[in-house]
Amino acid sequence: MTGLKTLSRGLALGTFLALGACSGDLLTGGPLVRPGEPTGTIVVHNQTSISVPAVLISACDVGSYGLDRLPDGLWLDPGDSYAFTVSAGCWDVAVGNGYREVRQRMQVRAGGGVNFHVTEEA
Repeated sequence: MTGLKTLSRGLALGTFLALGACSGDLLTGGPLVRPGEPTGTIVVHNQTSISVPAVLISACDVGSYGLDRLPDGLWLDPGDSYAFTVSAGCWDVAVGNGYREVRQRMQVRAGGGVNFHVTEEA
């Protein structure tokens, strides 16, 4: 039985370490700007009647939306906008307020920008 416990612990530790190696991007959503790559902009416009406390952005090839990308303490009040500089390419954006979440996949061109208008209907 001791051999099986040791084997199980070894497999669990190996799995944990393997997941840990790639979990940084999975947890955070990865860097918004990758070194040496051209950039563009994602502008999130809050056109709802309530404040938005979180904007999550991740590269399309990352398995989660990651963490909130707004600066600490900043919420997007109704009518506010916030621009994020990102590397050119495919991005997944999720905007949420705790009750509702709106998601969109977008392609950002080098030197270009994408506007994401969050509305009551979207």
